Amino acid sequence: MTRPSQDTGRAPTDAETAPSTPAPVVVGTPGSFARSVLDERHPALIERVRRATPYPPGHRRALDALLDEITKGTVEPLGPAEPGGNLWRDEPYYGQRWADVPFLWAESFFYRKLLAALRHFTPGAWLGIDPFAPFKNAELAGSEVDDELAALDRLPHLAPDEQDRTLLLSSLWGNRADLGFQLSAGEAGLGDRVQGLVVDDSDALWDILAAEKPGEPDGPGKVCLVADNAGPELLPDLVLAEHLLATGRAASVVLHLKPYPYYVSDATTTDTLACLDRLTGASGRAAAVGERLRDAVGDGRLILRSHPFSCAPHSYDRMPADLREDFASATLTVMKGDLNYRRLVGDRHWPATTPFTEATAYFPGPVAALRTLKCDVVTGLTHATLAELDAGTESWRTSGTHALIQVSP
Repeated sequence: MTRPSQDTGRAPTDAETAPSTPAPVVVGTPGSFARSVLDERHPALIERVRRATPYPPGHRRALDALLDEITKGTVEPLGPAEPGGNLWRDEPYYGQRWADVPFLWAESFFYRKLLAALRHFTPGAWLGIDPFAPFKNAELAGSEVDDELAALDRLPHLAPDEQDRTLLLSSLWGNRADLGFQLSAGEAGLGDRVQGLVVDDSDALWDILAAEKPGEPDGPGKVCLVADNAGPELLPDLVLAEHLLATGRAASVVLHLKPYPYYVSDATTTDTLACLDRLTGASGRAAAVGERLRDAVGDGRLILRSHPFSCAPHSYDRMPADLREDFASATLTVMKGDLNYRRLVGDRHWPATTPFTEATAYFPGPVAALRTLKCDVVTGLTHATLAELDAGTESWRTSGTHALIQVSP
């Protein structure tokens, strides 16, 4: 496969021959998905953050400087007085145009610089303030969430396998309100949610999590759930975690969260506690689930964990030893969302038919991906599925209308 040009940003076609490690996705030229993030999404986010919170003049000047840098300048390192800036000191991309650096790195560093501009890590009045909290709080307080939580009351009326399927799909589609907790009374009602599944390895997922396994007398083990977004997406993740505990699929669930605000809506411990309050403040089954989750935190069956690498600008093949050991000791690690998928397989120009197991062969244990497609990177498709999707008019890789459940045992 021809490596993409950093001037054109063109993704190689799947018909081209792939090397063992494809080239990374770079920001590229206007018109590419990656470049649209730099040219459109990041400037719009700076303005949205500015409007959401009454920041003082120094913060606003720093936001202006960041906007100028990403639109007109080159990548500049963090200031010498920035707390934690030494962790970014040896990165190789300073002085280059933002358009010429790897997409994953550019996005991560943008968010780190945004927090630096707002004094998130600097001792003082603004220490620890989440600039994305107004957006997260508004989503979590929305009336649609009430309807979704009320739908949980219908869950006991489903057969056990339908409960499994419904909660797994709710977690998968959790960032789309119309497909989040809208539980149906039978398998036929799941049709709308499975039409967009381009890969469905859910049977393999449940096989790994079987409550009773021949020759394994120790019973269920630990499940690592690597969270993605807060709010309406984290709620079904928490409900799924409670379901795994209640049905004996997991003795404990380790919920991996971001150590600080990241990628606008990525979940932190604060966001998780807000979701638990939202559940317990609801009525019916949602409140009971919330109380059981609070109890699970209290007795150590639901463990909230954050690791600095969760905000690193690198793929998981570079994870440190302690994080590798955590995943290696799990019966299954479930990676939620688009960013975790990019970090899991590598944010590279994989041919879409590359086996998921090949792209994740380095991972230290069984791993599953639950992801709606919102970026170009994808693996594990059949040739027939790829041909059908490419024949359509929709930008299926980035529209969020398609999803996958992939498992590497």
